[in-house]
Amino acid sequence: MIYFDQVSKIYNGTGKTVALEDVSFAVEPGEFISIVGHSGAGKTTLLKMLLAEEDPTSGTVFFESVNIHGLRDSEKPMLRRRIGTVFQDFKLLPHKTAYENVAFAMEVAGRTEDEIAADVPHVLDLVDLGSKMFNFPGQLSGGERQRVAIARAIVNQPDLIIADEPTGNLDPVNTYEIVQILRKINDMGTTVFLTTHNKGIIDSVKKRVITLDQGRIVRDDKEGGYTL
Repeated sequence: MIYFDQVSKIYNGTGKTVALEDVSFAVEPGEFISIVGHSGAGKTTLLKMLLAEEDPTSGTVFFESVNIHGLRDSEKPMLRRRIGTVFQDFKLLPHKTAYENVAFAMEVAGRTEDEIAADVPHVLDLVDLGSKMFNFPGQLSGGERQRVAIARAIVNQPDLIIADEPTGNLDPVNTYEIVQILRKINDMGTTVFLTTHNKGIIDSVKKRVITLDQGRIVRDDKEGGYTL
């Protein structure tokens, strides 16, 4: 499904910064992969490559058989519609309800009003927020806001979910709930990319772990734990 083929990324500023160096790995459909590494290890750059937000200095990133960085700008939105993204800071629209935040993602994708009316309550129920669909973000806890963000990410049925430090601002109880929802989504067949510094998450998920250090893959464990 996804293939990084000898990918390197060098930023030229006051000095050259190597963000990724000769990174190669493949991802099968339906995998759950945790990407770990210290700050500056290259995790964010790797995710930006998948979203076609950064071009590699060398190497190639494939999504299925498509060279992501060979796409024209007009073709990139179609790629991104196949990828749902969950951020640490939620990125919800504060003046829209939970329902409206999720519906907005469907509107942007060109879905019909009937589809929105059918699908939005369903995904909010999936993340256990059916009773709060008309609450605004300011009326929700941090964990509830992140669940809205997950509902928004999955409502268009993407092939891949990217969760970038999704529990970084949450307490242990909410962290556990978010991880369980991501596992549920993965069990339904969606590929999940998770970046995290949380050792407990990695050890509990017991799925594939790729460890980055200074832009290089130093471990790729099929059922790994947190080893930094």
